[in-house]
Amino acid sequence: MRVTPLTIGEPAPWFVCPTGTRQNFHFDTVGGRYLVLAFLGSAADAAAARLIEDVTSRRSLFDDIKVSFFGVSVDPEDEQRQRLADSVPGVRYFRDFDRSVSALYGAVQADGAYRPMAYVLDPAMRVLAVLPLQPLSSGARQTSLFELLDRLPPIPPPYVAPVQAPVLVLPRIFEHKLCRALIDHYDSNGGRESGFMRDVNGKTVEIRDPSFKRRRDCTVEDEALRNACMVRIHDRLIPQLRKAFQFGATRMERYIVSCYDAKEQGHFQAHRDNTTMGTAQRRFAVSLFLNSGEYDGGYLCFPEFGSALYSAPAGGAVVFSCSLLHEATTVTRGRRYMFLPFLYDEAAKRIRDENEHYLE
Repeated sequence: MRVTPLTIGEPAPWFVCPTGTRQNFHFDTVGGRYLVLAFLGSAADAAAARLIEDVTSRRSLFDDIKVSFFGVSVDPEDEQRQRLADSVPGVRYFRDFDRSVSALYGAVQADGAYRPMAYVLDPAMRVLAVLPLQPLSSGARQTSLFELLDRLPPIPPPYVAPVQAPVLVLPRIFEHKLCRALIDHYDSNGGRESGFMRDVNGKTVEIRDPSFKRRRDCTVEDEALRNACMVRIHDRLIPQLRKAFQFGATRMERYIVSCYDAKEQGHFQAHRDNTTMGTAQRRFAVSLFLNSGEYDGGYLCFPEFGSALYSAPAGGAVVFSCSLLHEATTVTRGRRYMFLPFLYDEAAKRIRDENEHYLE
């Protein structure tokens, strides 16, 4: 049982639960639109009743195209007294009378008390917002929820996809405060000129060639910062990697903040990340953008899959196989700060242990 709510960026747990119109509703099938998942407790409670009234008054918003609403009841009397009714498309109510779904989402506290709240999920079924449901005065409305829903961008219409690289673009991995803390760490400690790995005379060694790569790196030594990064990668990124590629990462290599500076024409020409004996264990690379919007240039591209340019919002990541040929284009204005770990699993750890003697 989870006793605290999910945080922004975490994936919503999947479950199967009855609704008023379906005995076994599989929640994992509703991705692709924004979702409101409201843990009501009982429809007889004042805050829940007000939210239900507000949903009814904004009925057209919930169309199963842009937004769907799911209420969660743990009160059998809601069913017996017919206080809740599904209205398809768009509005459905789960009968969570054993509280198993509520427990997955932190709506049941350690002392057994119920915590009424609402989650807003993005089309990838990741948490966008967590809003408490508090008792409201008779004239009040759940304005924060509906203001948020009104601001959400529309779901794009169907389109023919161009050729694209097999990568994940994931927003909301690091929050703004953590991004700034990592940038401050770099600025306080400085960075060293970063090279790239090559096998030379039976050893994996670092080569420096500014025409091929120009970047400065700072290792994060602060344990609190390292732990904050690890927890967010574990909770928010690795579940998406498992869902997309069925890869269960268990280990993370290196905690570094990197800086591509326009004054040095920061860049990294096309390369792969696991082609040497000392790097063969690397499975997936994470390019986590710390300050998107504060520089020009600095895109990722994957030449084997066309000329598309990839980036992510600040705090977001592009995740891809270390076997893919990729390039960081030149930064033409400002500084591009990145957090750049590699992910691997226990089988790859055995490769790392076996090949450790190749590293100088």
